[in-house]
Amino acid sequence: MTLAGGEDRARVGVVHGRFQPLHLGHLEYLLAAQRLCQTLVVGITSPDPWLRGSEPTNSARGEPEANPFTFYERYLMVQCSLRGAGVDPAATQIVPFPHSYPERLCHYAPIDALYFLTIYDAWGEAKLQRFQDLGLQTRVLWRRDWRLTSGREVRALIRGGGPWQPLLPDAVVPVIESHGALAEADPALDARAGAQQ
Repeated sequence: MTLAGGEDRARVGVVHGRFQPLHLGHLEYLLAAQRLCQTLVVGITSPDPWLRGSEPTNSARGEPEANPFTFYERYLMVQCSLRGAGVDPAATQIVPFPHSYPERLCHYAPIDALYFLTIYDAWGEAKLQRFQDLGLQTRVLWRRDWRLTSGREVRALIRGGGPWQPLLPDAVVPVIESHGALAEADPALDARAGAQQ
């Protein structure tokens, strides 16, 4: 299939993220990739505490307080965000994506797909190198030194009772509210994160 500008769409594209939680910057990335492929595979990284490895260029991402939402909650965030944006559910797949264990990725996502990335820092460059070392076909959608927002910013606002909702796709807000995962300060959520270590 060919895009309006004459560019061919990939048959299968892969994106990935922790989505802790899924915010507007993530949705921008998902939709940019979705426009460039016929089927979009969304990989959710760090799907459980045992598949969360240490990353030298971004060590804080593995901490329990940076990972309050379960795989299932993040699956719903991805699913609801894409549906809310009008993406055909039949054209998307959502899978676990243990990025910290690159040798395992071929068991979770198609190796013949086009892997889309966005790069903001050394961690983004490390991910690109990791995919290239695996022999995966990659495409960098953009390199920026600024972000719309970050999961860290959203989590801090949730913890502090600030206005976190405007930083998320509308469809994600009820997912977070309905699953009791409103804040890392929530004692039940803290207990769950501690039990996962």
